[in-house]
Amino acid sequence: MKWFATVSVFAAIQLVSVLSAPTTLLKRASISDVASVGYATLNGGTTGGAGGTTTTVTTLDELTSAVEGSDAKIVIVSGTITGNAVVKVGSNTSVLGAAGSSLVGVGLRVINESNVILRNLKISKVLAEAGDHIGIQAASQVWVDHVDLSSDRDHDKDYYDGLLDITHGCTGITVSNSKLYTHWKASLVGHSDSNGSEDVAITVTYAGNWWSDLNSRTPSFRFGTGHIFNNVFDDNNDGINTRDEAQLLVENNVWTGYAVAVGNDFGGAENTALEGTFTSAPYDYDLIDTASVRSSVTASAGQTLTF
Repeated sequence: MKWFATVSVFAAIQLVSVLSAPTTLLKRASISDVASVGYATLNGGTTGGAGGTTTTVTTLDELTSAVEGSDAKIVIVSGTITGNAVVKVGSNTSVLGAAGSSLVGVGLRVINESNVILRNLKISKVLAEAGDHIGIQAASQVWVDHVDLSSDRDHDKDYYDGLLDITHGCTGITVSNSKLYTHWKASLVGHSDSNGSEDVAITVTYAGNWWSDLNSRTPSFRFGTGHIFNNVFDDNNDGINTRDEAQLLVENNVWTGYAVAVGNDFGGAENTALEGTFTSAPYDYDLIDTASVRSSVTASAGQTLTF
């Protein structure tokens, strides 16, 4: 298996300041937390619904109504909500999952909106006819943190769509501390090979995520700029697929296996990417030492917070 797809690509891999041990990740969180890592911290940051009203929802109708509009608001999902739908989330909104909550067959879409936080949500088995588990399109300043996304691989690859797709020129996006697993198509960045004029603006950070039992798109990155660090990749059929002149900085990630090359553990796979020009992220961040990435990430990724 090759780590990068063999298409025209540009990527940069380097090692910068490294922590000797992983930072302790607290399970307790505040409903008013703001984005703390990656591109979502730029351009004024991502605060979601901090300072707004707080509503707890237990049904699909309540969820759909609560996340509408651009007023500042915090929406807490409680219990299990089922359906066959994708719910559109408005600007200045935090959608948080209470401990043990779940959306089954219900996805979330952030389209033409800004300043949104999706956190501690468990979303599963959203049918393709409804859409992606999480779809972010033409949006800015979105923080996706501690989400748990999955389906199954018992059906063909088009029975479900993407777990987490980021398309149509999105900027200021961070995906952190999340778990993506048991699915065909994980995370697509960039709409299509013909959408470069729009998608070249894309900026995405993937930090501290656990990717496992995935067939493809781990992630698949077109155009735009991405920073991928301190992720764990286990038992997938694909690697990071960078194409269409995407610029990626890939640091201190771990793949199943043993071979270590310039801060990344590729698990015996091959890095076939051409050397790119994106060598320094435009924000401060700390790297976990490669040897400690697996224990740190697998212990904390996914729906592991309480509020």
